Amino acid sequence: MLLKLETLQPTFSYKVRGAFNVVERLGAGGPGTVSLVTASAGNHGRALAQAAASAGVALSVYVSERAPRAKLEAIRALGVDLRLARDYDDAEGLAKEHAARGEATFISPYSHPDVIAGAGTVAVEILDENPDIDEIIVPMGGGGLISGIAIAAAAADRTVSVIGVEVEASQPFTQSRAAGRIVPIHVQPTLADGLAGNLDPDTVTFEIVERLVDRIVTVDETELRAAMRGIVERERLVAEGAGAVAVAAVLAGKIQTAGRRIAVVLSGANVDSSVLTEILD
Repeated sequence: MLLKLETLQPTFSYKVRGAFNVVERLGAGGPGTVSLVTASAGNHGRALAQAAASAGVALSVYVSERAPRAKLEAIRALGVDLRLARDYDDAEGLAKEHAARGEATFISPYSHPDVIAGAGTVAVEILDENPDIDEIIVPMGGGGLISGIAIAAAAADRTVSVIGVEVEASQPFTQSRAAGRIVPIHVQPTLADGLAGNLDPDTVTFEIVERLVDRIVTVDETELRAAMRGIVERERLVAEGAGAVAVAAVLAGKIQTAGRRIAVVLSGANVDSSVLTEILD
């Protein structure tokens, strides 16, 4: 099993890939540039804040007030307009309303073509460095990461399976797949805060996942805790809950590895130290 360490990115998450791509593609910083607004569980907001700051672009970020302190403090430190919402679903709604007033351009953290394309470079790197990979295991929240990876894998001249992992506390794709359409779900508390939330009814990721993702499995909170602890103890690496779900699925035996070369995406490391300490205890 190979680990793709997106935890070592500048903002400790794969999100920098899509954030910098979307800002560059918008021509941000040039004549006629408008302000940007986004919703985030934390990592996308931090990454887009860094990209916007580097281009001199104004940005408003709506984030759940329940987001880990580490993520909120990192966004504040970049000097953007940070606005707290009740939860992620509320943050997304407020950010879209902000954009509808003509005050800024809304950048979805998962349902934007340039964000998805940036995320797809994760698979490009995996397959360039490991051409004999059989499966890529990917955390799933809004589906931007797995959509980009699945598109890149499908474009490669080889057969690669893409498997998504959701947490039992938030299963928008599992439940929507069962219904044959996007359906609202009840989101419960989870260590994988970066994955928790409903899908935008207009998201492009549902169709991509339906078409290109081979299957989806879920992990519970006990399995997630074990994975976060195991990553520290075995690999001396830190992963937040959302970043560790793919490892959790493998360790829990929900994905068979015998005779298969598997790449597992470790997607983020932004976890509060108090949470990590409690898990290690």
